[in-house]
Amino acid sequence: MNTAKAKVQPLQFRETNERERGEYAQQMDQLRLLYGDVAEFLEPVTAGETIPDCDAIVFPQLIGAAYHYMEHFAAYAKPMLVITSQFGTVDMWDWELITYMRSHGLTVFSPYNVELGKVAMRAIAVKEHMKGAKFLMFQDDPGEGMQAYIFKRFYWWEEECTRQIEEAFGAKVLYRSWKAVNARAKEMDEKKALEAFDSWNVPCEGLSKKSRILTGQLYLAIHEVIDELGGVDGIGANCLNESMYSETTPCLIWNALFEKEGIVWCCEGDTLSMVSTYVLYESLKAPVMMTNIYPFLVGKAAIYHEKIDDFPPVDDPANYALGVHCGYAGFAPKCFCERWRALPKVLAIVNENAHVIDCELPCGDMVLAKINPTFDRITVIPGKIERYVQFPDTDSRNAALLHYAKGEEVMEELPSHHQLIITGRQRAPIMQVAKVFGWELNIIE
Repeated sequence: MNTAKAKVQPLQFRETNERERGEYAQQMDQLRLLYGDVAEFLEPVTAGETIPDCDAIVFPQLIGAAYHYMEHFAAYAKPMLVITSQFGTVDMWDWELITYMRSHGLTVFSPYNVELGKVAMRAIAVKEHMKGAKFLMFQDDPGEGMQAYIFKRFYWWEEECTRQIEEAFGAKVLYRSWKAVNARAKEMDEKKALEAFDSWNVPCEGLSKKSRILTGQLYLAIHEVIDELGGVDGIGANCLNESMYSETTPCLIWNALFEKEGIVWCCEGDTLSMVSTYVLYESLKAPVMMTNIYPFLVGKAAIYHEKIDDFPPVDDPANYALGVHCGYAGFAPKCFCERWRALPKVLAIVNENAHVIDCELPCGDMVLAKINPTFDRITVIPGKIERYVQFPDTDSRNAALLHYAKGEEVMEELPSHHQLIITGRQRAPIMQVAKVFGWELNIIE
């Protein structure tokens, strides 16, 4: 589990007087108290002097002398946080200095509440951790399979996409055979497999003993690969299009790996979603669900795929979408959800022994978000989970009804049918993450 903290270097000024030095010491105590869970604070260094290896710089105090250190600050080439009030936020008297610093090309964070400061520090730590992160993907021939006419068009299959992920973040995407790991699963002891499954203690309805054993066997086989590689941060499989290789589905396995080991997930081999989930969850620490988005504006082209007759009636249909994935609202770990259960499969293309998760994030504020394929931009769509709607005997048994502000603009700017639903008001926090990673921020609201 990623528990890395940002290594933060406090700066002080030789021009401070005795009173200011005392205030500085008090402020450092406050920073350690308020931010100690996300940051490791090094011993203060005087501005202009050489600093040790660190991820960011923090100013617990600013004085007018700072105007004369811009060249030194630029030479440090580190993101800078101004946290100068006793409440763990920026002090309002520092806005002029911050504006001056930014005008000199410095990346400066000025959190106006502690949570924003923590988001910035977590994002800084995530960016550093990504330089050695490992993302494990099980697939064989992703362009062929059960729904090749759909899957052949996805960018995440392209070698260019993998190369860009590794170049943009310094991470490694490691591919292993989905067919081979499923073959290995059949060799796993059934008793141990059932014990592993039962240890998860998750609500299951209608899953046969055989289904539970198959899931446990696949878990043991997948974990062999994780143990061999060590330090896996994210995992996924081409589980739908290559479902002919598996007698089950990995949904319950992804839940167990996240809740026990902090390994994030993605569905359908979507490495773009996996990287987006990792960066955004580890930075925001807010519940995340991966889903397909079906805007009402798409009309029959959307609902035909889900085998439903019509969208539910709403007042302004241009600004609504359904969130549906594998028969239900989407996949999220149990710890994020108000309602969560494993059920027998819905989709015809997976094995009869497969399972799926029916889960619900809390209704209310959310954003849709995903890193764009260029890896230098993130699209964010604030809105609400309004309610959940049911379409019995379809491929959309329990869908999330999503409401946002500018449906026509969403149709022009949406980077993918795969979207992350992140609960809460996340516009401002994602702004901090985007600044850390140097992304252009595309907010549709």
